[in-house]
Amino acid sequence: MNYTACIFDLDGTIINTIHSLTYTTNLVMKQCGLETKLTEAQMKKIVGDGYRKQMERSLLACGDYNLSHYEDALRIYPKLFQENCLYQLEAYEGMREMLDRMKMVGMKLAVLTNKPHARALDNIRAVYGENYFDYVLGEQEGIPKKPDPTGVFHILKVLNIKPEQCLYMGDTNTDMKTAIAAGLDAVGAIWGFRTREELEQFHPKYLADHPLDVLKMIGLKE
Repeated sequence: MNYTACIFDLDGTIINTIHSLTYTTNLVMKQCGLETKLTEAQMKKIVGDGYRKQMERSLLACGDYNLSHYEDALRIYPKLFQENCLYQLEAYEGMREMLDRMKMVGMKLAVLTNKPHARALDNIRAVYGENYFDYVLGEQEGIPKKPDPTGVFHILKVLNIKPEQCLYMGDTNTDMKTAIAAGLDAVGAIWGFRTREELEQFHPKYLADHPLDVLKMIGLKE
């Protein structure tokens, strides 16, 4: 299949953000009076559906079963995350090479994430520089979060791309559901936050253990 565009998830797909997510969430839990420290392994299962759901799951994991600190956490998190969202960010091995190759053959590249829009721009700017992607869409008013496909359709319209021409790449069940809802071929990113078993349940067209494997799968590398 000759794809002319690809939409990427951010966390766990194009950038390893697990350190910043875990660090910031633990700061929030501490300010809420909860001493339990979440591990990065726990956070990989918690994140992916926006920060409100992230706070809910984190509080439950820390023993706040009544979510009595939920409103406090929602108030505290945005400020702390703004301060710490660049903490130990890194591109996954082979990711820059994969993206550069896609750009070289003329593919349009976009990012769709449930991370707040301003923080998504901060993350991408820190790792890839200014204007590397053709379009970035983070959480904002008026566009429902994934797995609702509205964000995908918005990006397709902006880039003037048909669904059958576009690939969708992500690392969680939310991403696979998004691709299915939008009618896009999906790549399950096994290098990210979730397991092969979780992604296989959604029967994506491709499952890749490494970014460079994707190039082989779509005919951009022998």
